[in-house]
This record gives sequence, C-alpha cells and structure tokens, in this order.
Amino acid sequence: MKDGLIQQVDTPQNLYDKPQNLFVAGFMGSPQMNLFDAVISKRNNDVVATFANHTVKIPDAKAKKLMEGGYEGKTVVLGIRPEDVHDEEMFINSSPDSVIEATVRVYELLGAEVFLYFNVDESLEITARVNPRTTARPEDTLKIAFDMSKLHIFDKETEQAIAN
Repeated sequence: MKDGLIQQVDTPQNLYDKPQNLFVAGFMGSPQMNLFDAVISKRNNDVVATFANHTVKIPDAKAKKLMEGGYEGKTVVLGIRPEDVHDEEMFINSSPDSVIEATVRVYELLGAEVFLYFNVDESLEITARVNPRTTARPEDTLKIAFDMSKLHIFDKETEQAIAN
C-alpha cells in the first residue's frame, strides 16, 4: 500500500519476483533492488541498455516487449536485485553481454554473505550480495555481471513494469 492505494496483491514470492511497479520493486527485499535509468537502443540485431557509460544486452523476450512498447531511444528504469549481481569469474565469463566495471566502496561481511557496495563511474551506486569467499575489498576495481534473466524493466514515466 502507498498513499492509501493498494499497489499489488500477490504472494510474497511473486511480489519479490514480479513487482508490478517501482514502489513494490523498491519495497520488497533487503537490501532493496538496484534501480537506475538506462537508454534503450538497437545495435545490429540486439536491443541494448546504456547507463553510466556502460552497455548491456537485453535478453530477447524482454527486448521484444521494449520494441513492441515503443521504447527504442527512450529512458527506462532497470532493476536488478543484489543477489543477481555477480563477481564470480565463472559467471562473468559466461555472461559477457552483461559485464561492467565498478569500484568497491564498502565491503560488509555478514557471515554467510557479503554485501558489496559499488560505484559505477561517478553517477551510479550498485549493491551486490555475494559469496563470503569473495576476494573483493574496498577500493578494488573489478568486473561484475548481471544475471540478465532476472532483470526488471520499468517505464520511467508511469513507473509500471514493462518486463520482469
């Protein structure tokens, strides 16, 4: 509920996995979903999102929804949960279309997991929930990759989900 209006009614798992809008996406989960603006464009046969001087390829099913919705050349809001941001070399090597560079700002060990707080360029901060065996430490600049199958895309104007 927000401002007296019901935003979404569903099971807790569906609210987490398939939020209908930005409010629900940011409300469910701790730490909350990473949300940032990106411009959608076509590059050859691919649909890509550009943000903070980085470009990632949008998976085909989500790309189709963006193109059908007329989002080419427009700014949308991308959402990725911290557990879907990876620093493992194996994941990075298998996901070359979603790799970006970021600098670790804060390393927070919580026992069974570590939260890494990254600066991506000067304009964007991203949080990752990673394995406690990570070798990343504050001030390290390293490659991270998004699990693009878990990417959420929202309309910047209406704040409604385009693709989950």
